[in-house]
Amino acid sequence: MNKPKHLKKGDKVAIVSLSSGLLGEAQCSHQLKLGINRIKKLGLIPVFMENTLRGINYLLKNPQSRANDLKQAFFDDDIKGIFTAIGGDDTYKILPYLLGDLTFINKVKTNPKIFMGFSDTTNNHLMFYKLGMVSFYGLAFLTDFAELDKNMLNYTEECVKQLFENRNIIEIKSSNTWYLDRDDYSSKSLGTARIQMLEEKGYDIIYGSDVIEGDLLGGCIESLYDGYTGDRYPEQKEIYDKYQLMPTIHDWKNKIMFLETSEEKPSPQAFKKYLEYFGNQGIFATINALIVGKPIDEVYYDEYRQILKQFVDKYHLPIIYNVNFGHSYPRTILPYGLKARIDFSNKKIFIVEALFE
Repeated sequence: MNKPKHLKKGDKVAIVSLSSGLLGEAQCSHQLKLGINRIKKLGLIPVFMENTLRGINYLLKNPQSRANDLKQAFFDDDIKGIFTAIGGDDTYKILPYLLGDLTFINKVKTNPKIFMGFSDTTNNHLMFYKLGMVSFYGLAFLTDFAELDKNMLNYTEECVKQLFENRNIIEIKSSNTWYLDRDDYSSKSLGTARIQMLEEKGYDIIYGSDVIEGDLLGGCIESLYDGYTGDRYPEQKEIYDKYQLMPTIHDWKNKIMFLETSEEKPSPQAFKKYLEYFGNQGIFATINALIVGKPIDEVYYDEYRQILKQFVDKYHLPIIYNVNFGHSYPRTILPYGLKARIDFSNKKIFIVEALFE
């Protein structure tokens, strides 16, 4: 896997809207300003691509414009990192404009850059994985840099610091607190703290007692399922099949798979359906272990846990649950394609190679 370089103070970072155009709406103007100030406080220079702020309707109708923004961010050598604005549900529409452009593909392969986001951004991560570039399942502009509290969440800010370093080993620690999602993201909530909860479970071992290693691969469970099946958008599967983007069984061999559920809070029945699909495709018999994120607001926590235990019984698959990544707050950063180590006995997770070049 080709690794990007780490960030330095004074670097330019691009903000791109590759799915929803929410960041460009007037209702988000206070978050836009806040996010800009937070990124500047980190010593970085935020750069908004040509179409990033053109709003929901325009970007919905013009996936090529979204793709052009990502190209622009890669073609501009002064830009060292790329942060997504937020997720959505149709990022897959930009993929043909990217994977049909050999100049873009060559640029990704020869000049990798930090690329970060989560949720529907899973589609972009799978593309970069296919092209051999390490990317980062993690923070997004609206959800993290534009946190409405007086400061970014402490756990989040510590994770951002990793983008400026290149340690050979990083421990992915369980946060000692978690936060309820907000009911109100309007300007009225500026400066108000999230409701904070004490983390009483920590890393929840469903099964496993050994130390297990493997390269990381995964994403949002709904995005992965839709990519394989096309259940939500049939054309999505057609695109994935054309460009052979979904990981094959060979790709999953010796991997540590990471999965998390979206803000849609899938029902236990849906969660089980997704997992059964992956199991039936042979994925759970192929991977080394499974990391599962904390569900947002802990909705269906116990129900999901019981379902995961069923897959242990069937596949004897080591599973660690309640990990701080994905849609629940706070969230960490997970690198695609890099080696992780899970110490099940001591409930510890490490990235055991340098994140950057």
